[in-house]
Amino acid sequence: MNRHIPFERVHNFRDLGGSSAADGRTVRWGRLYRADSLGKLRGADWELFLGLGVRTVIDLRYPWEIEAKGRVPEHPSLAYHHLGIEHRPYDQASLGPEVDPGPYLAERYLEVAHDGVDELRRALRLLAGEDGPAVFHCASGKDRTGLLAALVLTLLGVAERDVVDDFALTGRATGRLLADRRADRPAGEPVWPGYGQAPAAVMSLFLAALAREHGSVHDYATGSLGIDDALVSALRDRLLEPAAAPA
Repeated sequence: MNRHIPFERVHNFRDLGGSSAADGRTVRWGRLYRADSLGKLRGADWELFLGLGVRTVIDLRYPWEIEAKGRVPEHPSLAYHHLGIEHRPYDQASLGPEVDPGPYLAERYLEVAHDGVDELRRALRLLAGEDGPAVFHCASGKDRTGLLAALVLTLLGVAERDVVDDFALTGRATGRLLADRRADRPAGEPVWPGYGQAPAAVMSLFLAALAREHGSVHDYATGSLGIDDALVSALRDRLLEPAAAPA
């Protein structure tokens, strides 16, 4: 399934709708999006973005990334929230070719799940409580964005295989994201062959590690993030198609 929306400068903007979820329901189209940096929105891209009716933007980047690359343009229709979920910077581009992306990135995601509990909790509360479509994003829309997407989809009752498949869809944008990086840093070609890649093993290993430590992703959300059943129900009511009426 190709959920990517064809922007010119934003390469990894996609709709999280369409997956089967809890109680035989389906994730609604046009309600929740994930993306790479929205600081790149200009011209026709900006008009396309406004046409989606987004009301809530959650920016998962570091403050220095926002200062360097900009944030989503201000607009009366948008509520902007900066929730930097990663607390331990690391440089993927400089890793050696011997580093396996699966185990390495899964470990980094686990660090974010431990360090970013306050920001992740606030993000989930926003997504459960805000009216209108929402989008969350980081720089490339892969790692930090992928982690939050996995949490949301799992709490909605989406099967793990579909959560993993959603993560891997970033692979369709990798070439364009790498081209942007080369244009921005012509002397800084990434050393790591895994840079920008989104192999399914990364998300599979991360979800397995989270379940190993906490029992399940749901147990992590309730135990570490303090997400209760009422919030999960609100998240499902907002992001899932209504249940079919009994015959």
